[in-house]
Amino acid sequence: MHVRTWLGRFQRLAARLERRARRVEQRVVHLAPEGRPAGRALLSYIVDPFLHGDETALPLSHTHFWESWRMGRTLVELGFAVDAIHWTNTAFRPATAYDLVVDVRLNLERLAPLLPGAVKVMHIETSHPAVHNPAQRRRLDELAERRGIRLAPFKMLEENRAIEHADAATVLGNEVTQASYRFAGRPLYPVPISQPLLWPFPEAKAFADCRRRFLWFGSGGMVHKGLDRVLEVFAGLPDLELAVVGPVDRERAFVQAFRRELFETPNIVCHGWMEIGSPAFRALADRTLALVYPSCAEGQNGGAVTCMHAGLLPVLSRESGLDLTDERGRLLLDSSLDEIRARVLELSETPPATLAAMARRSWEWVRAHHTRERFATAWRDAIVAILGARRPDLSLRLPD
Repeated sequence: MHVRTWLGRFQRLAARLERRARRVEQRVVHLAPEGRPAGRALLSYIVDPFLHGDETALPLSHTHFWESWRMGRTLVELGFAVDAIHWTNTAFRPATAYDLVVDVRLNLERLAPLLPGAVKVMHIETSHPAVHNPAQRRRLDELAERRGIRLAPFKMLEENRAIEHADAATVLGNEVTQASYRFAGRPLYPVPISQPLLWPFPEAKAFADCRRRFLWFGSGGMVHKGLDRVLEVFAGLPDLELAVVGPVDRERAFVQAFRRELFETPNIVCHGWMEIGSPAFRALADRTLALVYPSCAEGQNGGAVTCMHAGLLPVLSRESGLDLTDERGRLLLDSSLDEIRARVLELSETPPATLAAMARRSWEWVRAHHTRERFATAWRDAIVAILGARRPDLSLRLPD
């Protein structure tokens, strides 16, 4: 096994042990507003950012670190005294009353009966388990039918009834994501996923040279996120190139099943994980035309947003949580191998000037819709609107 793989595993293990020793997931962090609090709020999301102490020190590996931090700061700026806990802290019991509770998955159902006077908000950052889990099982079944390979599920979502116990929800995701929660009849407030790094449009990009180069970029859950399909397609398209960026080594059964495609196919290069702030990622983006990401269920995919900011065209499934038009990308309707093949071939044969114009429109759109500022404004507006509808008395105490 590659030395870098062993080193990565050791570093992850050390980080988990250190985190466990610090009892991070059992911590309660108190955030105080200036002056007399307008109310009390409980935030159940990612507690780690509140232990860093500095916004600039937050990891860039996932948007939820900064977004959780921003949500806590927003509540403080609205005048709330905030208690922040980790979303997996199922031992926490409130010692005081709260006016507002915000939770992502597991705590809202448990805490709702204990906080009858609180406004309860679910922050949705993935599709509902009743959609997410069956979608992954279908992908695994389809892989077994195509290749005779039966892989185990990867991180199935724990069932929860948070949306049924919420008064309203904020949502990262498009209509496909939102539809998985509409059965509960709660008001849904869409919020755009953030992006930590903003790059200028790559004016010097040579689209004539890069139009045959594509990228799959994702985190864990290779079959869920369609890497198996993308590998099979590009293994049969030797004139096109595919770069694979993601922690593939963490899924050893997947690597064993797709070793030939990942490591023995001349037009496919597996880079492993790559930090988005690294020169290597930027260089790869500058020589690549498009991201191909046929996920079967998401909230709103941050990797796709990152790639669009870096000047890549998106080729995405509807379930990736972003809405596309043909002027700025290609939307996959069923993510079949035939459809993926047709879309990448179509782009590879498109005139360079047309591709450059599409990439610019994609970049302009994502710059207008997916930044940290847009997330902060949309989430604040949603919370203010929810409080105005559910607790007008409390809403009147909030700053303008």
